[in-house]
Amino acid sequence: MSKQVKEMLISDIRGRIRGVRDTLVVDSSKLDAVTDNRMRLTLRKKSIRPFTVPNTLSKKALAAEGAAGLDSLLEGPSTLIWGGEDIVALSKEIAKWAKELEPLKIKGGVSEGTALSATAVDELSKSPGRLELIAQIVGLALSPGRNLAAAILGPGGKLAGQIKAIGDKEPAPEESVTT
Repeated sequence: MSKQVKEMLISDIRGRIRGVRDTLVVDSSKLDAVTDNRMRLTLRKKSIRPFTVPNTLSKKALAAEGAAGLDSLLEGPSTLIWGGEDIVALSKEIAKWAKELEPLKIKGGVSEGTALSATAVDELSKSPGRLELIAQIVGLALSPGRNLAAAILGPGGKLAGQIKAIGDKEPAPEESVTT
């Protein structure tokens, strides 16, 4: 391959991965073509992009984009995978596929410039995702308010119920006083 063609390919790879903060590396070389295509199409529907490129070109493109943490993982057949909501959602999806498809192997990844081993990716896949954490934080933030409202409304509700019961009670007939 000529130097000019290599530069064009590196430029194309850089354009594809520009701005990507979280990337996983897998070995999908042992998957048959039909299974690999089915996985890729399903991932694309979830805004996850798999991309298989030669390792030397990948290393150069990643280094130019400031994501050199993947160099040690780019040995042998490698597919770069990025996208999804966050690194946890990406890890969950790829770990699910790795369990379903035995030949698919997770090599590792990088998140915000930090290298991740295959076991770290597996651990990430078991942790709560971004939206789950936001829901937990919102629940914790609203909890004191709920408790306060219950404390205020509890006795007030009892008092209002008693006042209503007294108001609904039929008045006693007035006795006429004769003098």
